[in-house]
Amino acid sequence: MPVKGSSKLSETFLAALVSGNCAGTAEALNAGCQCVSLDRQALVGALARDPRDGALQAMLAESRPHLFADSMAFVSARHVKRMAEVVAAIEQVVALPAWQDAVLAWAPETARRSAKAAGVFLGYDFHLGADGPQLIEINTNAGGGLLNAILGRAQRACCNEVAEAMEAMQGSDAADLEARFVAMFRAEWQAERGEVALRSIAIVDEAPQEQYLLPEFLLFQRLFERHGITAWICDPAELVHTGAGLTLHGQPVDLVYNRLTDFALDAPPSRALREAWCAGLAVITPHPRAHALYADKRNLVLLSDPARLRSLGVGEGTIATIVAGVPRTEAVVREQADDFWARRRRLFFKPASGFGSRGAYRGDKLTRRVFEDILAGDYIAQALVPPTERRLEVEGATVDLKMDLRNYVYRGEVQLVTARLYRGQTTNFRTPGGGFAPVLAVPCEHEGEGAGA
Repeated sequence: MPVKGSSKLSETFLAALVSGNCAGTAEALNAGCQCVSLDRQALVGALARDPRDGALQAMLAESRPHLFADSMAFVSARHVKRMAEVVAAIEQVVALPAWQDAVLAWAPETARRSAKAAGVFLGYDFHLGADGPQLIEINTNAGGGLLNAILGRAQRACCNEVAEAMEAMQGSDAADLEARFVAMFRAEWQAERGEVALRSIAIVDEAPQEQYLLPEFLLFQRLFERHGITAWICDPAELVHTGAGLTLHGQPVDLVYNRLTDFALDAPPSRALREAWCAGLAVITPHPRAHALYADKRNLVLLSDPARLRSLGVGEGTIATIVAGVPRTEAVVREQADDFWARRRRLFFKPASGFGSRGAYRGDKLTRRVFEDILAGDYIAQALVPPTERRLEVEGATVDLKMDLRNYVYRGEVQLVTARLYRGQTTNFRTPGGGFAPVLAVPCEHEGEGAGA
């Protein structure tokens, strides 16, 4: 498919590629390659592997039309490498007993129970700032991993520049990723229960049939079943703690794939989960301890403070990597209200225990009334790092969509990097042309130069 301004794009692309400036190449592609790379027919084919998938395809088309973006996103290989370095550095810190003591001090009771399972699908979310990737937050039940593995099957090279970049890129295909995901769940089970076979998994979320990412729950159910594991999708209130473990409608549940945002398992519907977890009779992944160690947003205050990291025994090289990749973050306290209000346009405010974009505000959009609510709540303020943009042609018009990057991580290893394209203040799946987008890493001619640039 021809691209508007393709001649200019070719010149910019080739100049950046020849110079070894992969960041410039990625920027040129994000701004100039406006064609559609998502093959919707191929996506339907990638989903149609089970007789039940007709309903799944209809669900995606009718009620979730903006789950998948029309095109891929481009990121320099140096930035992909830098994100992995930040992830590895944070994993080193989280493993320290001093870190665990510090963050568990403000964690709920359920998080203080030790666990050998690490927690599946950690999501490290980044914006690309002027100084390279900047970590915005970490999530412990990051959705979209399996959806994006399948989405990668349905991409085509829509112009010469994309074809060149795709040819130079090497990575895991969807089948490899799916096998690694299943192996990850088996590893979680074996960490807690040894070599006993994993027989059943309950995929648990509140009112799952109403969740926007229900299609992914169904895909996980199919995936587990293909690998010989019985799988159910259920609300936490359907689970029963028998004193020997968890059951669902009388059937024993070996492992719970936890998609709840009730991170501490405090809500009444989570009672059976909480009781079984506290008694050591349930294997839950991700679990309350993982959320406390990684995803409580107060942790970002520690991560962005070199003096605090030093006091925890973190090495100088690790500190340098983390501080360069984590925007300065502060706890919001009423005593400093005037200072925060004066600096609000350079800050992004988030609830410490929140998730997604709920209760989050750009400082330049704040009213006095909302700011008062922030002061009364438990909030952090993070230095504002505006997202980069991906220019696409949507419904005949050229639009600039904001872009963030999600790294899916297990035990320190980045399994997949994907993008989310959107318009508005925060990530959403309501933007025409937006949604999940595969990330194409643009190779660098000189890998050793300017790794953080």
